[in-house]
Amino acid sequence: MLLAASQASAAGPGKLADPRPGDGRAERTVGEWLARMHDASRQRNYIGTFVVSSSNGSMSSARIWHACDGVRQVERIEALSGERRSTFRRDEEVLTFFPETKTVRSERREALGLFPELLKPDETAIPEFYKAKRVGSDRVAGFDADIVQVLPKDALRFGYRIWSEKKSGLVVKLQTVDEAGRVLEQAAFSELQLDAPVRMDKLAQMMAVPDGWRVEKSDAVKTTAAAEGWGLKTPVAGFKPTSCYKRTAEGIVQWIFSDGLASVSLFVEEYDRQRHLQEGSFASGATHTVTRRVQDWWVTAVGEVPPQTLRAFSLSLERRK
Repeated sequence: MLLAASQASAAGPGKLADPRPGDGRAERTVGEWLARMHDASRQRNYIGTFVVSSSNGSMSSARIWHACDGVRQVERIEALSGERRSTFRRDEEVLTFFPETKTVRSERREALGLFPELLKPDETAIPEFYKAKRVGSDRVAGFDADIVQVLPKDALRFGYRIWSEKKSGLVVKLQTVDEAGRVLEQAAFSELQLDAPVRMDKLAQMMAVPDGWRVEKSDAVKTTAAAEGWGLKTPVAGFKPTSCYKRTAEGIVQWIFSDGLASVSLFVEEYDRQRHLQEGSFASGATHTVTRRVQDWWVTAVGEVPPQTLRAFSLSLERRK
């Protein structure tokens, strides 16, 4: 799964081909490509092994069972590396089981981690900030795929190289690339059964908490940045606020933004000189982090975007009450 950097920085294994999508019609627009991929992730059942690797050498894998009916979705993710855990997602409800401690973490997530996690058509600026073209074909996990290059039109976001299964559009491999074409992170199915007989009711039954297990519920409550006294002096081009939460026990506010593909989270908490020692910028694969003190507050900006994007957010953030 893990490609050498020299190989991954090219278009990837596969053959360059006729730039048409393969169905005899003209090249799709970036919106059409991404809508097709998004719909496939919501409408197809599958079972597969998913491997994620980063440029820093880290790698993780998971077994996924995904069932959907076009409206509702249920998913089981069994971690094959790291701490033993099983995660179940039913629409916005997420339960993570930790067998070592017999603990279940319960939370709600508006975003299910699908790629692309598209905003509503009238809310997205994807065509304004990205362009796409088909650059070839390949086989991934036994399936024929179109290789689609999604390139940003500015320096505030990364590009993507996407392997989209020809018949359904399902994303079977994804690379996040920087402005020089270097692969920062790769996620791909090493094995996939498309349209597998996965039943939503069977997966839902597995979400029952066993007797004797402890349930830990997230204390995050939905709020707005304005209600918490925060705003942006100037918006960051293409990014729109999607949600905001407050973790009451820790006093941390999380403000989430998206441009339709990339997302950014701003975490704001009271400044503590014991814990918040140094402002800085950090990277792990495609994920970057920028920390900064704003008056009596500590801001942590995180996202799969270039560090200059996170700095723009942190510099624009202001206290309004």
